[in-house]
Amino acid sequence: MDGVRAVGAGSGGERGAAAGGRERRGGVGKGERVADWADGRLGLYGIAKANLRKVFPDHWSFMLGEICLYSFLILILTGVWLTLFFEPSGVEVEYHGTYEQLNGVLMTRAYESTLEISFDVRGGLLIRQIHHWAALVFVAGMLVHMMRVFFTGAFRKPREMNWLFGWTLLFLGIITGLTGYSLPDDLLSGTGLRFAQGAILSVPIVGTYLSFFLFGGEFPGHDIISRLFPIHVLVLPGIMLALVVAHLILVFYHKHTQYPGPGRDQKSVVGMPFMPVYMAKAGGFFFLVFGVLTFMGAIATINPVWAFGPYRADLVTTGAQPDWYLGFSEGLIRVMPGWEINAFGHTLALGVFIPFSLFPLIMLAIGVYPFVEAWITGDTREHHLLDRPRNVPVRTALGVAWLSLYGVLLIGGGNDIVATHLHLSINAITWFVRIGFFVVPVVAFVVTKRICLGLQRRDRDTVLHGRETGIIKRLPHGEYVEVHEPLSQERLFALTQHEQDPPYEVGPLVDANGVRRRVGPVDRLRARLARAMFGPGTRIPKPTVEEYRELTSGDHHH
Repeated sequence: MDGVRAVGAGSGGERGAAAGGRERRGGVGKGERVADWADGRLGLYGIAKANLRKVFPDHWSFMLGEICLYSFLILILTGVWLTLFFEPSGVEVEYHGTYEQLNGVLMTRAYESTLEISFDVRGGLLIRQIHHWAALVFVAGMLVHMMRVFFTGAFRKPREMNWLFGWTLLFLGIITGLTGYSLPDDLLSGTGLRFAQGAILSVPIVGTYLSFFLFGGEFPGHDIISRLFPIHVLVLPGIMLALVVAHLILVFYHKHTQYPGPGRDQKSVVGMPFMPVYMAKAGGFFFLVFGVLTFMGAIATINPVWAFGPYRADLVTTGAQPDWYLGFSEGLIRVMPGWEINAFGHTLALGVFIPFSLFPLIMLAIGVYPFVEAWITGDTREHHLLDRPRNVPVRTALGVAWLSLYGVLLIGGGNDIVATHLHLSINAITWFVRIGFFVVPVVAFVVTKRICLGLQRRDRDTVLHGRETGIIKRLPHGEYVEVHEPLSQERLFALTQHEQDPPYEVGPLVDANGVRRRVGPVDRLRARLARAMFGPGTRIPKPTVEEYRELTSGDHHH
């Protein structure tokens, strides 16, 4: 009996322990159990702990990248919705629908389905316009964001690859926009496709074959819409989504750049944590961008395809203009003289081929610039602090020169609209653009460089003499002076923290033993470029500690 009781007691104790275990497990929340299960298999807790408290600096210019991201997300959301109703077919049908002005007109099924989205699907026109406005804002945001990165030097090591990701996104965004507004097959988009087909035909030897391959025969063919559709809704967005994810991963990995200030250096970041502060701000900003785009789509008509009518190869719209981000490419072709070379039974249309070649060359120059500057400077250090554009005058001047060139070509791309609205001769505008193509960027470069040097001089005087207060004081001997107020340490640091390293030089041509060194043409070119971009003529020397102490030790600030 004792043995039985002992066994029974032991069994009861085990049952009690098991019950207690069940009670403890029952006290754990279901969400916590799911989190524990996921962490045991995916290691999410360690990843979240390391990244959700990551610090991000705060500055209004950093929101430019967020505008790009949120516009891209809105494009995906609205694009998926439009895909449900759009039919990418080149089959010809006769329209009998809500828009009575086009009843009985022959058109493709793609154009008819676009009209149905605009007039028959509830909210269809609003979604179409949000999608189009988001595309414009997306490309504009990427361009301005890349200019911010360029002017502040945020592309330097270790962010060269991120620059290439952003550059590729800009290029793909332009191509995606071209394929997107070509899908409705209205008269405007068909004119744009005809423009693109003419540029393709100008490619020597293979141009005709490329055109036949893309359009499925003679222009306009019957296959181009059905071929553009998967490229626009699947291929290009998929590649761009992957690039956006890679871009954000590198931003997390390298940490965000920041403007100079107290406590900020190459190793530490001053700002707010990703969770919860940054995420809360980012979420609110996303809905703000969505709201603004919805407001624009509701009140501002864009791409009214019903006003243009269906595409016909023998017609062209009056004042046909591409979206602004392709305006400079059309400007190149519109102002280029119609040169041709006829040889061996072939015609080379230089008036189209040269501008068509300049477009990728200009884009290529933008993409490789970080590597060119790193080669010129020979700087292999990591840079997490941003430059003030005034402290790098040549780089800033190059950026402004490019923007001025873009503006001139944009005028050329809309020379007919400018002529009719300003009552000017289209020939006069064309010649202005031709001359401005060479003159305006040079003038913009020189003026910008001089402005940057002037701002550097003002910063130097401000550091040495303090801030002007506007208060006039009369000294005992009768002299009137303006009272200057010493700068705070924070302001002094911001004005003097930039480096002024000597530019690369080839060194003496004769070594210590009197033997002449062999200096190759590549090294000579590098030295010339370094002197032109970072030499004495591109910077105003910062005040030295001795100069500052000498001027501030006495009653120099009054």
